[in-house]
Amino acid sequence: MGEPENDPQPGAQQGSRGPVMIELGADEPPPDVDAAAPIDASEPPQGRAMRAAMIGLSGGGASGLAGLIWGAAAGLLVLALGLAAWDLVQGLLARFPALGWLAAALAGLVALGLAVGVLREALGYRRLRRLDDLRRQAEAALAANDLPAARGVVRALGRLYGVPGAATEAAMAEAFDAAALLEGAEARLLMALDARARAEVEAGARQVALITALVPLALADVLAALLCNLRMIRRIATLYGGRAGFLGNWRLARAVVGHLMATGALAVGDDMLGTLAGGGVLSKVSRRFGEGVLNGALTARVGLAAMDLCRPLPFMLSPRPALGAVVGRALRGLFSRAPD
Repeated sequence: MGEPENDPQPGAQQGSRGPVMIELGADEPPPDVDAAAPIDASEPPQGRAMRAAMIGLSGGGASGLAGLIWGAAAGLLVLALGLAAWDLVQGLLARFPALGWLAAALAGLVALGLAVGVLREALGYRRLRRLDDLRRQAEAALAANDLPAARGVVRALGRLYGVPGAATEAAMAEAFDAAALLEGAEARLLMALDARARAEVEAGARQVALITALVPLALADVLAALLCNLRMIRRIATLYGGRAGFLGNWRLARAVVGHLMATGALAVGDDMLGTLAGGGVLSKVSRRFGEGVLNGALTARVGLAAMDLCRPLPFMLSPRPALGAVVGRALRGLFSRAPD
């Protein structure tokens, strides 16, 4: 009788597997731990929440073709909704006249609300353009020392802020050059508004810093930073007389971020951290603390850029608010104890 092909090893039970030997090859020396590069566990804060929010404000670099496609899609959606509402009203009028007239009245209210919204957006955009035009005219009058042009700017400022014409003319009679005339208008009309706008910037920076330090969710702090910055920009524009609607505020926010990117003001590095709290010490105390301070500093930069764009006159008699001072006042006492 022949032998079976697979003869179990001695001592092994039927139906069970024995030990398996794996050849590892030649022995290699263990790696030298001392020669490995040290791992830096304290990565410096990057301000990711504010950077992501500003990328969202800038549109992420979308091309004109993408904007055209989205605009066409929005128009198609509005057309489809309008046709659906028309068919609904026509059908209800044919079957249930009372409900049809009710639907027609509701559709009319919706159309009226949309028309009012479009009108408000147009007026808001016009007010923002007026501020920009006044600033450009003032800069041109200063460069050329054009006294009549400066008087036109001061009269426009008086109408913007509701100053009586007699008071404006009396103030202009005391100045005999463009610089003195515009500086006087800045002292009378804008210095108090500058203080209120600076308070809005400090409040926005404080709020973003606090949210970033306390909210551990990445998307939540990005959304909160975006909303806080949009609200801060809208309030600054409103203070200077540019009450913008939703679309106007969004366009202004994109202009602010574009201005910051063009001037390279978003490159916040060790120099900014050094002016705030001694450079890399922030990240060693608490990473969330460092992220909060850096996001607050970026928010302050956005607010100061919004002041530059919304202010109808350039800074002349009053100095432009310094970033370090604004951030210092905004964060003073907020992080008395760094979170763990």
